[in-house]
Amino acid sequence: MLADQYFLISHEDRSGRTRVHPRAIGLGLAAGLVAELTLLGRVRVCDGEVAVVNRATPGDALAHSILELFVAQPQHRELHTWLAYLAQDAAVKVGERLLRSGAVESVVRRRLMGSSQTFYMPVNADQRNGAAWAAARLANLLVDPDRMDIADKMLASLMLATGLTRRVLADFPVHRRGITHLYTIAESLPDDLRTLIEHTQASVGSVLAAGRR
Repeated sequence: MLADQYFLISHEDRSGRTRVHPRAIGLGLAAGLVAELTLLGRVRVCDGEVAVVNRATPGDALAHSILELFVAQPQHRELHTWLAYLAQDAAVKVGERLLRSGAVESVVRRRLMGSSQTFYMPVNADQRNGAAWAAARLANLLVDPDRMDIADKMLASLMLATGLTRRVLADFPVHRRGITHLYTIAESLPDDLRTLIEHTQASVGSVLAAGRR
């Protein structure tokens, strides 16, 4: 699933922490969940709004629950509102989906004052290899974008929109072509997915700017 791949790419495999600001990653995951429903033909994004076009139950439980939210709240259609809402717990929901698939484990760490925080992270060798492969696969595809399908292009565009480019394309001599392809890939997306990327990028810019004030 697209949001699962984004989660693995956007989190450190050794610490479970986000590679860039957590609020940016939350928005990226929210956009990934909306994109999954778009690719399944359940919702459309047009003129900054989300519309349900097919209520058929998706096979994935998380995708089903997100679709049910859209169906239950038809009065709320603004994309930026949905991104902000879904971003609040997208990391937990996607982390739990990865946990159910066996791709990660839940690791609870104690903090000061007796509180705790749960991280969803690869623990054993197979899980760590899978997490590392998510970023390596995307980097390799970006060097040769003709092999990318629409989900890969959306994943790469989410990486760009949330500031993860240098985290994935870290080997500049090898990945230089991938960096030059990124903007072309984002522009080549279908209208609804391109709109989703544009709103995600704008939302990330807004929350990061607010955090600096």
